[in-house]
Amino acid sequence: VHQSKMDFFCKLGYGKQDICKVLENLGQEALEDDVLKELIRMGSKPQALESQTQPSQLKLVARGSCSATPGLKWLGEDGSDSSDSLRPIVIDGSNVAMSHGNKEVFSCWGIQLAVDWFRERGHTYIKVFVPLWRKEPPRQDSPIADQHILGELEKQSVLVYTPSRKVKGKRVVCYDDRYIVKVAYEKDGVIVSNDHYRDLQNENPEWKWFIEQRLLMYSFVSNRFMPPDDPLGRHGPTLSNFLSKKPVPPERKWQPCPYGKKCTYGHKCKFYHPERQHQAQLSVADELRAKTKVPLALGKEEER
Repeated sequence: VHQSKMDFFCKLGYGKQDICKVLENLGQEALEDDVLKELIRMGSKPQALESQTQPSQLKLVARGSCSATPGLKWLGEDGSDSSDSLRPIVIDGSNVAMSHGNKEVFSCWGIQLAVDWFRERGHTYIKVFVPLWRKEPPRQDSPIADQHILGELEKQSVLVYTPSRKVKGKRVVCYDDRYIVKVAYEKDGVIVSNDHYRDLQNENPEWKWFIEQRLLMYSFVSNRFMPPDDPLGRHGPTLSNFLSKKPVPPERKWQPCPYGKKCTYGHKCKFYHPERQHQAQLSVADELRAKTKVPLALGKEEER
């Protein structure tokens, strides 16, 4: 009997010394309720409660507000490496360069602007795919601007050339779009392009879903790389959540109550009441009982 009581109160989190002291005072045949009352009277607390550190006391929630719920931390605020929580970036170099060159010139500076934008956000895995024949000297029918940037990005292991060769004077080019989608799919990353890759969507149903959900379109405004704040539309995730592996749910915005202080809904009101921030979250009946000092238990019995 002694061992069973010891095990029972140890599971509740009380220390063995306190349990033995109470059992010596009350006797081995004491009821569990009496032992528990004596432990509480002695001021003994379960170890789980003692080990908890509470820098700030819990506050009652004001009616219609969410001030007591702690705000969720944004990525990187807890001191961890923010690059681990960001998705890999795969850039369609040809699409970005031609967009920056107004579809007339292959502007390598546009690729550099896109890479710098993602680096500033903390992305560490950035790959740019460009056909190998872009290393050749520019021709009149395919002008290239700032071609030296390609060599610099290649040294930084950011730029990857897709294979191409010449057969009997004709250039044979591998499909670079397939490289882009395949790498982004395997890395669970984001594709940066204004191309919809419709042929690849029809080729593979898994790629179709991935392209629809992970395609990040963009615009260039005065040499400024600008992706949209809502990549998947008005009701989709924000740009920060879109580029993160662990999206953060948006904070709920509370609308002030149109009735103000005249509102009679009490704690059931779904609107925000700034004048009730310091009031307890109790029902109207409970508040009346508290004011008249009537025990809640008696009030519930009367209601029954």
